[in-house]
Amino acid sequence: MTHYYTDNSSLDSQKTKINFHYQDYYITYISDIGVFSKNRVDYGSRVLLENITLNNKHSLLDVGCGYGTLGIALKCVHPSMHVEMVDVNKRAVDLANESIQYNHLHDVVAYESNIYENVHGTFDAIVSNPPIRAGKKVVFQILEDAYQYLEEAGELWIVIQKKARSTIGEDENERCFW
Repeated sequence: MTHYYTDNSSLDSQKTKINFHYQDYYITYISDIGVFSKNRVDYGSRVLLENITLNNKHSLLDVGCGYGTLGIALKCVHPSMHVEMVDVNKRAVDLANESIQYNHLHDVVAYESNIYENVHGTFDAIVSNPPIRAGKKVVFQILEDAYQYLEEAGELWIVIQKKARSTIGEDENERCFW
């Protein structure tokens, strides 16, 4: 069985477009089966985008980018910012790169990486809507390892739905709450 937090490049393809209005920008994402929230920008991502402030930030890393929801929206609002987006799901990375091209964005790239495995350098900000269903080990690694990829005054912006907090553990005795 495949999950959105695994490589889904072998699945049949049924690409679609998602239109999204963020601040003064109209963004089109290219989506497909085998990725998280394939039909619309999910609630958690919308909440994060409504609340994030990236004043005086020059670089951004989107961890678990999916088809590029966070990184692309933030790049539109901050066009001079360097943006890198990573995901373990090759299909998601390919879709993010298609969305980058479709929206005519520059100095933004998506590439395959299991969390920070292929990430080099440091960033002023890291954003993530982590794959909760991948389990707490993955989520904790995103949180704990972020420090080494942040500039000295860097910021980590994470969104986790309240109802997901109690399901992040591997079993009933390993629940994690924030």
